[in-house]
Formats: sequence, structure tokens, C-alpha cells
Amino acid sequence: MTATTLSPALVAHLPTGVLVNGQWGPASGRGRFEVRDPATDEVLFDVADSSPDDALRALAAADAAFPAWRATPPRVRSEVLRGAYERITARADDLAALITAEAGKPVAEARAEVLYGAEFFRWFAEEAVRSDGLVRTAPSGANRQLVHRRPVGPALLITPWNFPIAMATRKIGPALAAGCTVVIKPARLTPMTTMLVAEILREELAARDLPTGVVNVIPASSAGPVTAPLIADPRLRKLSFTGSTPVGSLLLEQAAKQVLKCSMELGGNAPFVVFPDADLDAAVEGALVAKLRNAGQSCVAANRFLVHDDVARPFAEKLSAAFADLVVGPGYRPDVQVGPLIESAAVDKVAELTQDAVDRGAQVLVGGERQEGPGHFWQPTVLTGVDRRARAVHEEIFGPVAPIVAFGSDDEAVELANDTPFGLAAYAYTTSLSRAMRVMDEIEAGMIGINRGLVSDASAPFGGLKQSGLGREGGDEGLAEYQETIYVAL
Repeated sequence: MTATTLSPALVAHLPTGVLVNGQWGPASGRGRFEVRDPATDEVLFDVADSSPDDALRALAAADAAFPAWRATPPRVRSEVLRGAYERITARADDLAALITAEAGKPVAEARAEVLYGAEFFRWFAEEAVRSDGLVRTAPSGANRQLVHRRPVGPALLITPWNFPIAMATRKIGPALAAGCTVVIKPARLTPMTTMLVAEILREELAARDLPTGVVNVIPASSAGPVTAPLIADPRLRKLSFTGSTPVGSLLLEQAAKQVLKCSMELGGNAPFVVFPDADLDAAVEGALVAKLRNAGQSCVAANRFLVHDDVARPFAEKLSAAFADLVVGPGYRPDVQVGPLIESAAVDKVAELTQDAVDRGAQVLVGGERQEGPGHFWQPTVLTGVDRRARAVHEEIFGPVAPIVAFGSDDEAVELANDTPFGLAAYAYTTSLSRAMRVMDEIEAGMIGINRGLVSDASAPFGGLKQSGLGREGGDEGLAEYQETIYVAL
């Protein structure tokens, strides 16, 4: 263990195995894989490497538990989620330390993720007892129409590494609220936080003498070998994935054979538009939030800064000054504001995108280089005069780099914002109501922040347009993703 905020008592009680039918155990092949601290590249944990057989055992457990869990009263399902919410908030310090250790986030940011992640359990605890239906007379008057919802069935949840608690609870919460059982495949790079959440749920279910196979976990060093057999199995009825668009597209192809109900939260390329009438200080403050959460490693991170010609220079100067003041380092240090990137390959990609922009004429105002390790660090970087053909304008950066592209008119701003196959999030700063309404109407994104650098909220629908995915997580829509709509003519 490295010099993190992890306590020996916490480490001693963390599960590192496969969770099947309420029991943690070794992988059937008895393989293991390492989880490393991105701030030092030292090994933190040794985790069970699930085999396809483990995955199928987990699905069998979820399938066997489904009838009883589906029949469990909504109020009881609600209480399970509420109890898990309270357990998570009570252990917020432990979970934050774990996120900092395996994901590298500054500890204050990690704690904020814990509270945000817990909120999904509280929200869906409340939604579990509010699954609306419909009764009405048919227009002909000949019969009554009844519409109700029931759980779709066992679900496979594939979570990413960048928000290891929030991405898990955002899927588990609505699934359990709806009456579905789950098999969770946590990310290889950050499995431990998700596994601790699963243990909290296991304890909550066991305390109430509820079915043991409701929540199952299959950590693995490679996702394909363990998820493909599940997606091909007719017992699975739901797939939820958060990750890259290429992987999501492949999973959709696999899911098509079983006609699985799918939710896909995929890649992004969020524009951050600064109009000439914007409050520049507020825009810079919002940019710090939208760009630098998790060192820019977020699917909703501001990726392209589209700034009007009249304010491009002062905005770039203010943003550069703010970036220059940031403290970069290991997340467990209390003064650190920007932690490491997740692995060396992530730093390599950021370096490539930065160099490509410079080769096309961009100027580095601040940063632009790797930061000396150990660990995987990149200096917060502002690029100005960026060519619109630069890779950083068209590819997801996933790092603390802000490329600034100037525009001359509102029409051009909208055109540039929509010049991408992605449509997850967008941000705009303006004091004009008419401009704000135009952004709402014309920019192609599933989530839009107007004079806000943060859009995520457990009570709001999270998801994108175009190649950024299918379906929504959070809000009222999140529960519906795990339900089938049934119509009865009476």
C-alpha cells in the first residue's frame, strides 16, 4: 500500500473476490489482477480475475433471485436503498479515501463524488414506491385500458473507471428500485470502490433476510471474455454500459441477437461556448468545474472552448491565470486541486493531442507538458489559436487541456458546437435570454448548462444524443430504463 489516506482497518476488510449469490469467493480460475495507484504507479490491491464460468454463475444467481426480488414490496426495496444510502454516507471518508487511492482524485473531490453517488440510492429509494400506471376508458367506450410497468429482468451493469461510485449507484439504484437483479462488471482500473458499495448492499439485503443473489459482482482484467457469454444468454434481459462509443457500438451489436433492452452512455465532445456578452469571470469559474473535474477525465467535461472573437483574448488570459494557480499532485495531499491521469497511456494521448494542436499553429499559454512523477501527471494546459481541424477539437481529450477556438457570429457558434458525431453535454455563457433560448433549441446535446459548469444531478435525466448513447440515467426516466410497459385491454 502506498502513502494514501487508506487506513489499515479499511484495507483489511475490503472484499477482493467475486460476489455470487451473497458470498465473496475466489475466481474459478483463481487468477488475480493488480490495481495501481495512478499517483505513484504502485500496486494497491490484488483482485480476483473473474472467468466466463464466474460470470455465468453470477447470472444464474441473479436469475434465480429475480422472482422473489420482483415480488418484494416496493416499500421494502425502497428501504434497502435508503439503508444503503445511509451506510454510504456514514462511511463517506472511507469511500473517498478509496476513490483517491485507486482513481487519483483529490480527496475533497472524491468525497463530493461519494455524496453524489449516494444520492442516487436516496432518489431511487423514493422512486421505488412511485411507479405510475394508467387506467382510462378507450375512445370507443368499449373497454378500459390499463397500463402498468414491471421489471425487465436480470441486468448486466458495466461501469467505467472515472467515477467508480457514482456510475455504479446510478445503475444499481434504478435497477433494484424497479425489481431487477444485477450482475456488475466494475472497471479494471478502479474496481474496489464499486465492490465496497456491493458489500454495503449485500449487508443491507442480508440484514433484512432478502434474496442473496440480488447483487452480484464479477471483477475482471478484461471485460469481453466475461460479458460476451452473459449478453448471449437468454436469461439476461437488460444491458447498461458507460464507456467509449466504439465499445458501446460493439456491445449493441452483441445485444441485438437477444434483442436486449439497452442503456448506453457513451463518448462526448462537449462545447463550452462563451458569447460576447458573457460574464467572463463567471465563465472562467464555470470552465474550471466543467473542464477539470477528475483532471478532465469525464464524459461531460468541456472539450472545446468556442469563444467569440471580441472576448477570446481576455477569456484566454483569465483562464490561463486560473490554470497556472492550480496545484497538481497526489490526491491525498490536502492542497492538491488536480490529481493524476489514470494511467500512462492517458498521458500519452493528451501529449499527442496537444502536440497536434501546436503543430497546426496553436499557442501554449500555460502548461503543455508532462509533470514529473512518479505517477501519471499532465500540467493544466490552455491552447489558443487552435485550428478547427485539430484532433483536440474532434476527439475526446480526457485530460486537463482547454483548446480555444474563436468564432465570429452566433450562427457560427451553433455550427461549430454541432460539428461532432457526439451530443452528450454542452455549456454556454451569455447574459442574453434570447441567446440562451437559441442554445437550448439548437445545440445538439442531451444536457445543456447555461451559465453553469456542472449539470449532473441524481434527480435529472443524464444521457446524450447522436453517438453519445441511448436512454437516460437518473430522474424519472432512470427507473423506466429497467421496466417494461404492459398494456391490458379490460
